[in-house]
Amino acid sequence: MNFAQLALDIKQWASELGFAQAGITDTDLANTGDRLKQWLAAGYHGEMDYMASHGSKRYNPEELIPGTTRVISVRMDYYPEQRDEGKQQLDTPEKAYISRYTLGRDYHKTIRNRLKQLAQRIQEHVADTQYRVFVDSAPVMERAIAEKAGLGWIGKNTMLISKHAGSYFFLAEIFTNIPLPIDAPDNRNHCGSCQACLSACPTNAFVGPYILDARRCISYLTIELKGSIPTEFRKAMGNRVFGCDDCQISCPWTKFTDNTQEQDFLPRHNLNTADLIELFLWTESEFLDRTAGSAIRRTGYIGWLRNLAVALGNAPSSEAVINALKARQTHPSEVVQEHTNWALEQHTA
Repeated sequence: MNFAQLALDIKQWASELGFAQAGITDTDLANTGDRLKQWLAAGYHGEMDYMASHGSKRYNPEELIPGTTRVISVRMDYYPEQRDEGKQQLDTPEKAYISRYTLGRDYHKTIRNRLKQLAQRIQEHVADTQYRVFVDSAPVMERAIAEKAGLGWIGKNTMLISKHAGSYFFLAEIFTNIPLPIDAPDNRNHCGSCQACLSACPTNAFVGPYILDARRCISYLTIELKGSIPTEFRKAMGNRVFGCDDCQISCPWTKFTDNTQEQDFLPRHNLNTADLIELFLWTESEFLDRTAGSAIRRTGYIGWLRNLAVALGNAPSSEAVINALKARQTHPSEVVQEHTNWALEQHTA
């Protein structure tokens, strides 16, 4: 078997399946494991207990899937609109800003199906192949693997950045036992002295370059956190109701981002232009219907109303805003009541 040619073929097949880039690396993530343990020890993961689970499997791929010797890392771009459209939505306080990766269908299914096709094609060419595919679905250090595989470098905002595409992309992996030649990482960090992402963070979530305190991150607060959002962060959240893209919007490298060619990632139900009041008044059945097959489901209906209440508290005061908030004052959820009352206080103080 000519494994060098197979590696080239794999990258070509990945391209044919819609992946923008593919790279191959080994399983040595020791340095990443040390950094993860320090991050966890500092408590920066907040309520994301799964980050501390699975022991060393997260940074030892061969422990997660015995027999693994290589990891194929792939990138799929997701940015769904012109750059100024997202920024315009963010800068309009009556509108809801939703992180751009979740405006369309949930990426897990789309990418997993393509990745399985890639793995099956590899298996057709190599007998007795062992493989497992992962799409943000297991304890896998995706960014560290992608960096080692030559797909980019980890920037000061902890995102993987490509000098050809910025950072608006998904990552996924195939663990395999095929002794493929590995790709060389860039070994250069192209952030230089730039501090744009650190300065742009609304809640000052970066302890320093390359270190994120997730407990202060708006993505964590609006998605991972299931209870009350700390009062100190509510004003800074602005109109961000699911996730946050500020550290990417501000990054100079995202000027190289191309629009996605994947129909599944294009906005649905006008979520890229929706008004806060419109979304806040969705019934639970409307929420479930309009977020079917969407990553937004992760926050749940209560979390959705909580986040929107905060955003309405930050919106310009109007009779319509106040009436919408009053309509939720008697909601059965204490969390919704709390955040709704906070929002009303912002308009009556």
